[in-house]
Amino acid sequence: MTFSTPRFAVTIVGGGFAGTALALHLTRLAGPLPLDVALAEPRAQPGLGLAYSSSLPELLLNVRPRNLSVWAEDPGHFADWLARQPEAADGIPEFASRAVYGRYLQQELAQALARPAANGVCISHYTSSAVAAPLLPDGRRAVRLASGQVLPSHATVLALGNFPPPPPTGPDQRYLTHSGYHADPWAPDTLSSIGPEEPVLLIGAGLTALDMLVALRAQGHQSTVQVVARRGRWPAVHGPADAPAYLNFYAELAGEHTVAGVLRQVRHQVAAAAAQGIDWRLVLDALRPDLSRIWAGWPLAEQARFLRHLAGRWAQLRHRIAPSGAALLADMEASGQLQTCAGRAVEILPAGEKLRVGIAQPGRARQWQTARHVICCTGPLLDYSRIGTPLVQQLRADGCLTPDPLRLGIMTNAMGELLGSDGQPSAGSLFTLGASRRPTYFESTAVPELRQQAARLATVLAQRYQRTLP
Repeated sequence: MTFSTPRFAVTIVGGGFAGTALALHLTRLAGPLPLDVALAEPRAQPGLGLAYSSSLPELLLNVRPRNLSVWAEDPGHFADWLARQPEAADGIPEFASRAVYGRYLQQELAQALARPAANGVCISHYTSSAVAAPLLPDGRRAVRLASGQVLPSHATVLALGNFPPPPPTGPDQRYLTHSGYHADPWAPDTLSSIGPEEPVLLIGAGLTALDMLVALRAQGHQSTVQVVARRGRWPAVHGPADAPAYLNFYAELAGEHTVAGVLRQVRHQVAAAAAQGIDWRLVLDALRPDLSRIWAGWPLAEQARFLRHLAGRWAQLRHRIAPSGAALLADMEASGQLQTCAGRAVEILPAGEKLRVGIAQPGRARQWQTARHVICCTGPLLDYSRIGTPLVQQLRADGCLTPDPLRLGIMTNAMGELLGSDGQPSAGSLFTLGASRRPTYFESTAVPELRQQAARLATVLAQRYQRTLP
């Protein structure tokens, strides 16, 4: 299909779930929409991102299939696709593998890459990372790729995903260059360098740490695994799949503008539900559609209070694991292979081929644990004032990208447009979606939230194109 109107260039930096979802949602908008969409993703196969690149079938998604469609308007799409796959020969699995989900995203994107969409959108994959996006005199941005290519863009979208965790301890950071320290759990050589008889210590007890346990078990690891986490708690397990939804109670929270007030109302609902034999998980799940409104209703001081005191506990209750993950934890703990310690890693010192980890616990002298390998599973670096990738550095130095005061991501307006240091939208139509939008949504990493962001931003980009027409 050809159009007589000029084409509008959009560059999406990052081909993980968020970037892929945005590109796909653009193809379903009403046309004509003569957009040339460049997807800058260094991986040979876009769509996987970091989350779905592993081929291990034992690594499962933490959400059931019915909630994982890439399409905001068709929530059952992935479950329907999965039902037609070999993995569902004996029935749709309660929790699919990440590898299967990656294949789903790849297939959806492959169709869009193969030919122009009916509405005129054309998507091209550039197997390179973006290193800069300076402003051009005509108001576009020149997205420069590591390959040397330059993509003049009417709109540029940062879909950068998550960055590896920051160093967990200091100021002595000699351990960062030690062969046994693994700063990025998902780096290709992290697991392959660990022998079956070599002790491992994980810093953190969240979803990533559980994935490391699953992967270690899958590759035959037999030595001890020590886990150090501030509260020593693993994520809660999912409840039954067929449990009825709990009645939304946002009306009771709408007038609460303090963490204490919201917490009081939630505890009241949990107690009322328990009296009726209703599981607490359903109460928290009822909050999901309104989490961004609750977060936005708190002033900055209250948001900071939540991060200090409740964010860890919220993550442990809200982001749950499959029953098979809980069974693995129980089995490893019962055998003595897994030892979980409530405390904070405050020092890591090289000791020959091994590493010694100093652990602080309230009211106790510093404890020390020794392991051949230490994997940092504390969660991604969110502070964009510390992120050192060339593109982020350039945009930050130019005053186009502003880290938020709580260091959760990037300052944006309601459309996802980057705000400059003056609080106004940056020139050159810069947008972002995904984890970088945590300052607005707080919950900005799961598929249901990200696909909704993608659908909204696709509409915004179409409107931005319409503004260029005579």
